[in-house]
Amino acid sequence: MKLSGFGLGLRPPHYEAILNEPHDIDWLEVVTENYLVPGGKPLHYLDRIRAEFPVAMHGVSLSIGSTDPLDRNYLAQVRALADRIEPSWISDHLCWTGVEGLNVHDLLPLPYTEEALAAVVGRVGEVQDALGRRLLLENVSSYLSYRASEMTEWEFLREVAQRADCDILLDINNIYVSSVNHGFDPSTYLQAMPKARVRQFHLAGHSDMGGHLIDTHDQPIVAPVWDLYREAALRFGAVPTMIERDDNIPELGELVAELDQARRVGCIDTAEVA
Repeated sequence: MKLSGFGLGLRPPHYEAILNEPHDIDWLEVVTENYLVPGGKPLHYLDRIRAEFPVAMHGVSLSIGSTDPLDRNYLAQVRALADRIEPSWISDHLCWTGVEGLNVHDLLPLPYTEEALAAVVGRVGEVQDALGRRLLLENVSSYLSYRASEMTEWEFLREVAQRADCDILLDINNIYVSSVNHGFDPSTYLQAMPKARVRQFHLAGHSDMGGHLIDTHDQPIVAPVWDLYREAALRFGAVPTMIERDDNIPELGELVAELDQARRVGCIDTAEVA
């Protein structure tokens, strides 16, 4: 089944509703680590859902930016799951989650240097060889920057994708959150992305803490993110788009209504695409 259109992140509270209730969901994104298990309820539902929907796999543990060796056992498990469910693609984050064996359970930004760039490019090549598939890398939200950085985040992401021959999962909410936190123009970020490598969009809500924003995935999508998404759709065209909700998870119908709004905003006439 070809993956296109508008999807949701698959979450356990919605298993039964997705299988048994009428809804307008084109595809589903699964959190890879939730299904790296030998059996039980998660795989039972995933197999049933996969029989009816196209899926993408989205990981949070790759730590592509770490200096620790790649976890070959983890990569083997990811490949085995991919062989089982045949996702349209596999994605993870352009970040690091730990070093020297310590996992901080957060998606931390990298220093945007040539040294870090070369290291990430090499690791992406190893991961793609291990998975037998091209990887999508997602931009993360950030709350700090490094004095050592030699380029912007968007320049770094673009160079990783081009040099490593991987693709991009462009998180529109993360661009907006980081633009507010760091004071850059989010349109500049969009314009820097290579059109041919942007394969998927993420949409989500965030929390406004007054002096900064946090990417919490526990709120509805706000107006400035919808505006930025429309701009992205005009630039990149019909890119598969999904909504993430990881806390304060509402009934499926509420998320489908939000997905309908994404469909209205993102269904751009091809004549309009820049």
